Amino acid sequence: MEVPKDQIATLMEHGLYDSAEMLGCFLVSSSTVSAETSPHLKAENLIQLGDALFHQREYRRAIHTYKQALHHCTRIPKQSSSISRSSLSLSTRSSVNASAISAINENEVRFKIASSHFALNETKAAIAEMESVKTRSLEMNILMAKLHRNSGYNRGAIAFYKECLRQCPYVLEAVIGLAELGVAAKDIISSFTQTSNRSAKVSLDQIDPTRWLQRYVEAQCCVASHAYKGALELFAELLQRFPNNVHLLTETAKVEAIIGKNDEAIMRFEKVRSIDPYTLTSMDEYAMLLQIKCDYSRLNKLVHDLLSIDHTRAEVFVALSVLWERKDPRTALSYAEKSIRVDERHIPGYIMKGNLLLLAKRPEAAAIAFRAAQNLRSDLRSYQGLVHSYLAFGKTKEALYTAREAMNAMPQSAKALKLVGDVHANTSSGREKAKKFYESALRLEPGYLGAALALAELHLMEGRSGDAVSLLERYLKDWADDSLHVKLAQVFAATGMLQDALSHFQAALRINSQNEAAKKGIDRLEKQMKGIDPDAADENDENDVEDVDGDTEEAELM
Repeated sequence: MEVPKDQIATLMEHGLYDSAEMLGCFLVSSSTVSAETSPHLKAENLIQLGDALFHQREYRRAIHTYKQALHHCTRIPKQSSSISRSSLSLSTRSSVNASAISAINENEVRFKIASSHFALNETKAAIAEMESVKTRSLEMNILMAKLHRNSGYNRGAIAFYKECLRQCPYVLEAVIGLAELGVAAKDIISSFTQTSNRSAKVSLDQIDPTRWLQRYVEAQCCVASHAYKGALELFAELLQRFPNNVHLLTETAKVEAIIGKNDEAIMRFEKVRSIDPYTLTSMDEYAMLLQIKCDYSRLNKLVHDLLSIDHTRAEVFVALSVLWERKDPRTALSYAEKSIRVDERHIPGYIMKGNLLLLAKRPEAAAIAFRAAQNLRSDLRSYQGLVHSYLAFGKTKEALYTAREAMNAMPQSAKALKLVGDVHANTSSGREKAKKFYESALRLEPGYLGAALALAELHLMEGRSGDAVSLLERYLKDWADDSLHVKLAQVFAATGMLQDALSHFQAALRINSQNEAAKKGIDRLEKQMKGIDPDAADENDENDVEDVDGDTEEAELM
C-alpha cells in the first residue's frame, strides 16, 4: 500500500490529529485501493479518517465520513474469503486478507455518528442513529440516557441510567442523573446488585464493602429533593473518609451556596482551588458568591485564572458575565448567553441571564431564562428568580403559585417561606400574611438575615419604624453585617434621623468598602443635609455614559 495505515493509528495515539487527518486524506484517495474490489479496506480507511476529524471537533465532516464507511460496509461480501484473490493487486491482497480477520464493528461506527450529532446538539438525529444499535456497551447506554433526558423522555433516560449501573455500579454521572430525575435512593442502590444478564445476584457488600457508594447515592438524592441539611451531613461523613476530595468539596460548596451559607461555601471553594488550582467545575458558582460579597479583587483574579486554563468553557463565560455586571450589564448579558450556546444545559448561565434581565427591567425575558433553569433542575435560585420576575410584570397569581410550589418542595426551608412572604408583601392587603411568613422563616432559621431585613422593610412600610429599628438592632448584636447597617440607615433616613442614618451607612462601608447601597445612601444624605433634593436630575448624568463599545471590545479581548 502506498500509505501505511498503521502510521495513522500511531499519529492518533500521540494526539497528532492534524497530521492524522492529512495522512487519512492520502489513504482514502489512494489509487491502489478500489472501492469496488476492496470495500472492507475502503471502509476501514474512512473510519480512521473519521476518527481524526472527530477528535478535531469537525463533527459534520466526521458524520459524512463515517456514513461513507457504512455505505462501503453494505458492499462487503458476507464471506470475506469469497473475494476473488485474482481481482486484487499484489499491493492490496495482503491488506484485505489481514482486514478480513476482524470484521468492522458497524455498531461502533453508528455510535461515533451519534456522538457527533450529540456534540452538535442534534438530539433527534443521534437517537435515530443509536436506535439501530441493539447490543449496547456502557458508553452507548450513558449516551442514550443523556439523549433521552435532553429530549424530555425521562422514563427512557431512567431505564438507560439504570442499565449503566447494572453494567458498572460506579458510573457516578448515572447516579446523579437518576437522583435528579426523582428516583429514590433505594431504587438506585438496587440497580447495583443486578448484573447485566440477570443471571446472578451481587450483594452490595461485594460492590461497596464500606458502603460509601450508598452514602453518596443518598446524598445526591437529598440534594435533588431539596433536603439540603441531610445532604450536608452525608457529604461531611464522606469527607471524613475521603478528605480533600475535590468532587465532594465542590458538591458541598454548591449546597452551602444554595441555602445561603455563603461564607462557608466561599471557604470550601477556596479549599478546592488550593488542592486543584486548575479545576473549572462550578467555578462560576464561586464567582457569583464573590460578587455577593463584593470581593471584586478575588473575583478579578479568579476570572483571570479561569481564562488562562480554558477560555471556551461555559463556566468561564458565566464568570466573565459576573465580572462585567457592575461595569457593563450588556456585555455581561452577552457572556451569559455565550455560556448557554456552549452548553445549553448549563444552569448557572440561565440563572445569570435571568438576573441580568431583571436588572435591565425585562422581567418577561427573565422569567423565560429562570424557567429554562428550573426545567433542567429546580432549585431555590430559579424559584426566587421566577417569583421576582412575575411580580415585576404584575403576575401576582403566578408568583404566588411558584412561591407555594417552592415551599411545598422545600418545607424546611426558611428561604422558601420568605419567598411566599415576598409575594404577599407586594400587595397592601397581603402584608399581614407576609409578616407571618417572615416570622415563621425566622423561627425556622433565626439567623436568616434575609427574612429579618424583609420584616424590617415591612414594618417601615406599615409605619412601624420603631419595630424595624429594634428588630435590626437586635440582629446587630450578633451579626456584623453591612446589609444590616444599610437597612437600619435607610429606616433612620426615612424617619428624618439623618445623622443616625449617616453613621450606619459609614459602618456598612467599614465592613464592606464596595457596598454600593451604602455609597449611594451617603450621597443622598449629603445632598439632603445641604438642602438639595436628592431625586432631582443631575445635569452631568448624561455626560457620564460609559463607552460601551470600548468595553465590549476589551471584553472580547479578554
